Amino acid sequence: GTILASGSGDQALKLWDIQTGKCLNILQGHTRSTHSIAFSCDGQTLASGSRDYTVKLWNIRTGQCLKTLQEHTNQVRTVSFSPDGKTLVSGSDDRTLKLWNVQTGKCLQTLHGHTKAIHSVTFSPDGQTLASSSDDHTIRLWDTHNGQCHKILQGHTNGIRTVAFSPNGKMLASGSRDGTIKFWDIQTGECIKTLRSPRPYEGMKITGVTGLTETEKTSLKALGAVD
Repeated sequence: GTILASGSGDQALKLWDIQTGKCLNILQGHTRSTHSIAFSCDGQTLASGSRDYTVKLWNIRTGQCLKTLQEHTNQVRTVSFSPDGKTLVSGSDDRTLKLWNVQTGKCLQTLHGHTKAIHSVTFSPDGQTLASSSDDHTIRLWDTHNGQCHKILQGHTNGIRTVAFSPNGKMLASGSRDGTIKFWDIQTGECIKTLRSPRPYEGMKITGVTGLTETEKTSLKALGAVD
């Protein structure tokens, strides 16, 4: 809990001391920007997913790249370690999820089902289930042992950017470009609750309105206005 990692469009990863704000190390190896990074549960290994189609595993102490995982055919949007740190999952614009053996770097399984880019993937606290979200407006729940999709959660009306399990693993939260956060019952697949920010300008037409900057238009549309 004393080190922060960041990834950037400058292709480098940086490790920071949280107490001092000092940059401890710069990890270089990706040839395009980094979309996602994740620490292993023991804090010794960092995984990074990049627009260069690869996943890299790094030794936190030395800054050395331990392995480069190369099987995706498009940019890698998301990476996540299993609770025991032995398996890594990655999601890509190639619409697949891949499970990797962290020790060997071997691809264990490729999961197919999403029809558009995958933006987020995470393990349940017990490591038995994967949740993935996509631009296809769905969340899929997968069995980590056999790779089978056992539930598809539908209800969002736009791409889903992020998913997270509750600490007890019984609930999943999802955030979407449709402006909502939804909570799902993992057992039934039902949406329990939907949160949405107030939209005071719902349906207001701003077409032809003069004097508005692009930033103001974007803000109004986020609050319900229609261009």
